[in-house]
Amino acid sequence: MPTDDYFMAQALAEAEKAFAADEIPIGAVVVFENQIIGRGYNQTERLRDVTAHAEMLALTAAANYLGNKYLADCTLYVTIEPCVMCAGASYWAQVKAVVFGADEPKVGFRRHGALLHPRTKLRGGVLAEECAALMRRFFTLKRK
Repeated sequence: MPTDDYFMAQALAEAEKAFAADEIPIGAVVVFENQIIGRGYNQTERLRDVTAHAEMLALTAAANYLGNKYLADCTLYVTIEPCVMCAGASYWAQVKAVVFGADEPKVGFRRHGALLHPRTKLRGGVLAEECAALMRRFFTLKRK
């Protein structure tokens, strides 16, 4: 049975796609019954859409796969702590769990209180160093 590390590695692979596209390298996958049913990576620049975050795209793909806007039996894996918008989307989708890699102290949702659905479980720190390293690499290149 796949582990949290496995699914986070899949989210990291999505983040690498964002990195290659010169987007902020955040990736996400949605898992249902140990199967990935939604994938996404940041595409805000390419799509010229401020809502085209990795989580939003992965949640939409998962809802389309299931044919249901509610994802109550799904887990969202994302490389970086979600922002307020993405936490809110997971609230409305009623995801079972949100698992993230690295903290996001500047714009992460946890700065703003309880934004997840009351039944949603939260776990952070999965492959945190790998997730943070990709972000550092991206912003180091941007600052050169």
